Amino acid sequence: QVQLVESGGGSVQAGGSLRLSCDVSGRTNSNYAMGWFRQAPGKEREFVASVSWSGGNTAYADSVKGRSTISRDNAKNTVYLQVNSLRPEDTAVYYCAARRTLRSTSTIGPASGVDYWGQGTQVTVSS
Repeated sequence: QVQLVESGGGSVQAGGSLRLSCDVSGRTNSNYAMGWFRQAPGKEREFVASVSWSGGNTAYADSVKGRSTISRDNAKNTVYLQVNSLRPEDTAVYYCAARRTLRSTSTIGPASGVDYWGQGTQVTVSS
């Protein structure tokens, strides 16, 4: 079992920045690609970004590409998502996700299965 706990959400004005964190605990001796998804009110959960177990490969949704950075610190068992130039449409609950992978370079894709989810952290962007 793997437990994921998100933090760093909050309310921010448009144009601001947030750094979300995901603390990973439990059976962390396997290779896990990590990712962030989000779900806005009335909408389906959508992929935001992913990073491979090695940290060397990343993937981003078009909606956040160029203004977001996903990273991980395996020594601290923590994954980060930095989002800059926040927009009202970024308002959502952000979920951390983990997917067991065979290769250290694999990321989580938008349609990939996820093995573990966090409880989510709310991000609200006001105009």
